[in-house]
Amino acid sequence: MFTVRKADQSGMDARVQISRIFAEGFSQWLGYFSKDQERIARAFAHMFNLDQFYVAVAGDKVVGMAACTDGTSLSVKLNKKELREHLGFYKGSLAYMFLKKEFETPLANPSPVKCSIEFVGTASEYRGQGVGSLIIGHILEATPYREFLIEEVADTNIPAMKQDSPKESRKNRH
Repeated sequence: MFTVRKADQSGMDARVQISRIFAEGFSQWLGYFSKDQERIARAFAHMFNLDQFYVAVAGDKVVGMAACTDGTSLSVKLNKKELREHLGFYKGSLAYMFLKKEFETPLANPSPVKCSIEFVGTASEYRGQGVGSLIIGHILEATPYREFLIEEVADTNIPAMKQDSPKESRKNRH
């Protein structure tokens, strides 16, 4: 039902769809900047480095996403001008100032065997169907890494918090 592939090889402009999933999934943290999810999606669409993202696709729709980075490349890069254009000067400046540190912190002690899985999200109408697990499973199998770090799981994502970590899941399979 779902196909997982690199976002930059999806054959579609995944950026807009990824940004909508991001806006929806992270709305409780981004609500200060705007209550309008479409505005949030437009404001942050620029930041996704598609070569670092994997997407689950159903037909021509991106239904889930996750970034995988080795720490030498960032999965997102904020642009102050874009944020100000969509959120206004004040809120755009604040978004840049506060989120730059949060989103653009490189992986500590990068290594060819270690990666960080970030920005895992599923479109609301596909939640509970294993989309996030499918993407993470694909990353575990299709990448050369042996250590997988997930530093944060949203406290609203109860199913994800109940599952084994990807690192533990991979250890248990070998």
